[in-house]
Amino acid sequence: MLYGYLPAILEGLVLTLQVSATSLAIACVFGLIGAAAKLSASRGARWAADVYTTLIRGLPELVLMLLIFYGGQIAINKVADARGWGYVDIPPFLAGVMTVGFIFGAYLTETFRGAILAIPKGQSEAAMAFGLTRGQMWRRIILPQMVRHAIPGFSNNWLIMIKASALVSIIGLDDMIHRAGLAAATTRAPFTFYMAVALIYLALTTLSIILLSQIEKRYSLGVKKVSF
Repeated sequence: MLYGYLPAILEGLVLTLQVSATSLAIACVFGLIGAAAKLSASRGARWAADVYTTLIRGLPELVLMLLIFYGGQIAINKVADARGWGYVDIPPFLAGVMTVGFIFGAYLTETFRGAILAIPKGQSEAAMAFGLTRGQMWRRIILPQMVRHAIPGFSNNWLIMIKASALVSIIGLDDMIHRAGLAAATTRAPFTFYMAVALIYLALTTLSIILLSQIEKRYSLGVKKVSF
């Protein structure tokens, strides 16, 4: 099957999943920080978060990937050279997941911000009145409810992130797309391999939709839906 290249492509699939999962964790961190900054009383924090989300969402992912991988490596090595640290080589995996996570952190910032704003303000005021600290309020009141409101937007971003993980192949990461390209060049059967990869991506997104739908139902237990 697939001229004997199926095992190699499946190995690339494992790397694709690792990139997607790690990027998601990084994006969640950036998203939570960005959402907190946008809802902060600090004008500087709100300005920085606005610049971050506007800039990142306004540039193509491919341009950002190349800019951060090559431009970031040049900038880091200039600093390292000035301090006498020698040459610093950024691993493609680290560069890839940080770039994808940084990009989608901007989208999750808006998702998390909207989810937090959907929680009635009176609950935060009640928590403070009961003597909870700000950290306890976020951990016990805000975050659990935020998850329910954030799941639809989060699901959409996760599906897009899985597909965007294919961009890491352009910086030399040996993912599924990269291996399919090598196999296509060797066998001169590009349609076969790229169609196989497309079907694998379709299977991943379909499975993700099913799992995320179950999670949404779990977090929506006890919540009455209003019909218009």
